[in-house]
Parts: sequence; structure tokens; C-alpha cells
Amino acid sequence: MSPALEVTGLGVRYRRTWALRDCSLSVPAGRVAALVGPNGAGKTTLMHVAVGLLRPSRGTVRVAGAAAFVAQDKPLYESFTVAEMLAFGRRMNTRWDGAAAAVRLAGLGIPPERKVSALSGGQQAQVAVTLALASRPDLLVLDEPLANLDPLARHDVIRVIMAEVADRELTVLLSSHVVSDLEETCDWLIVLNGGGLQVSGDVEELLDGHHVLTGPDGASAAGARVVGASRTGRQVSMLVRGALPLDPRWQARRPGLEELVMGYLRSPGSSALPGLTGVGA
Repeated sequence: MSPALEVTGLGVRYRRTWALRDCSLSVPAGRVAALVGPNGAGKTTLMHVAVGLLRPSRGTVRVAGAAAFVAQDKPLYESFTVAEMLAFGRRMNTRWDGAAAAVRLAGLGIPPERKVSALSGGQQAQVAVTLALASRPDLLVLDEPLANLDPLARHDVIRVIMAEVADRELTVLLSSHVVSDLEETCDWLIVLNGGGLQVSGDVEELLDGHHVLTGPDGASAAGARVVGASRTGRQVSMLVRGALPLDPRWQARRPGLEELVMGYLRSPGSSALPGLTGVGA
């Protein structure tokens, strides 16, 4: 199976500053990929290149099929009604599925005659996502679509996206600072840090390939690839990749997604990057 998104040697430079450098990754079709990283890591730059809003300074980006993009500020015409936004979408997209969009918005209780400016933040997010889905994309790219939404609105937006993923082989690239929003929805993880790629791969395989170790200060970590460590008094906690150390004083457990992400973000020099060969299989 060909990847839905394939990035090879990508570099993006703004004047003298590299927003992304030497970035290579591949996302298989039908996956929901979490794109995580601190502010300034290059997440929005990567998404803009993926959907054709920005040209790379070097390297290549290939999308299998059509892509749709929802920016963080959920760009909608505030003076338009919801019905007018749907009509605008129909004129701009050759693959438009207006019937599905109308049914989806009706199910959400969003009146077609209401102006965008009169909608709540959650309703605006739903309209923006519905417009993107109605264009029938193969790749849906979402830049912080849940920002500034309350927990119920975040849940409702994610539910709509996941229903579409279940109905057809839609690939989603979702950026968010709230890792807890990603744990039950995303099955692929991409971590950017300082303009470079740190982690890329299947979530379950990444979690299975790491351990959180807890033990006394002085316990030997020989034989383990240490991602990062922290100390509290005489207790040491560390995230390791691959084989466990031989020292029996360590207690090991599988990390959670947030522990994995934070472990790498706190250790910019560490990485978990499998080769691209066969990633799309």
C-alpha cells in the first residue's frame, strides 16, 4: 500500500532560519497521525507544505490524492450563513458531497440560516471540519482544530472526524498540544522538535518498544538506550528504548503516550526513527 503522505529530505527556510531541516517521514493510508511538538517546532510549516500552501526550500513532499486543510483559526466568512458557506464550498470543489455535509450539520443542530458570526466556537469548528470533509479528501490536515474549545466541543469534533475515518480510508494528520485528546484517536505518532523530526511510527509499536524505569540512584542503565532521565531525591525515573538494563533494581512498565511524547520533547538529542522502507505496508 502506498503512503498517503511521504516526506523526503524536507527543508524549509525563512530567510536565514530553518523552520524544518532534513525531515523524512511516511504516513500509511487510513491512519490518524498525531503531529506533536512545542511552539516553533515546525508543525504548521510541515502541514502548509503538505497541502501546497508553502514551497519547500529542499526535499520533496508527496500526497496520494487530494488534501483538505483546516487552519487553527478555522477560517470562515463571518458574514456568510452556514448555507452560504456550503454553497461556496460546492463551487470550489469538484468532489463536493453537499448532501452528507447538510446531514452532518443537521445532526449537530447547526441551523443553515444562521450566520457564522453567531455560532459558538465549537459550532464554527464543526462547520470548518464539515466543509473540509465535504470536499472528499484523501488526506485531511488539521492544525490545532480543538484549540480554545471546551471538553464537550472537543469530543464532538473528534467524533465527527473518527466517524468519517471509519466510513472510508481517510488519512488524518492532526496537530494538537493536548496529548490526552490524541490517545484514543491517533494510531500514528510524529514528534517534531526544533525543526527536526524526533519520532515517527505506529503508536502501539512505539509504546511496546519503550519502558519507563524506576529505581534507586546509582542503579546501572548499561545495555539500555536511554531517552531521558529525571531524579527525585534518591529515586531515578527514565524512559528507555529497546532492551532493558540488566540491573535487577529497576522496575519497568510500559509508558503512556504522554510520557513517551514528553520524554522525547525533554531530550531533543534523542530520536526513534525507523527507516522509511516498508513503512506504508
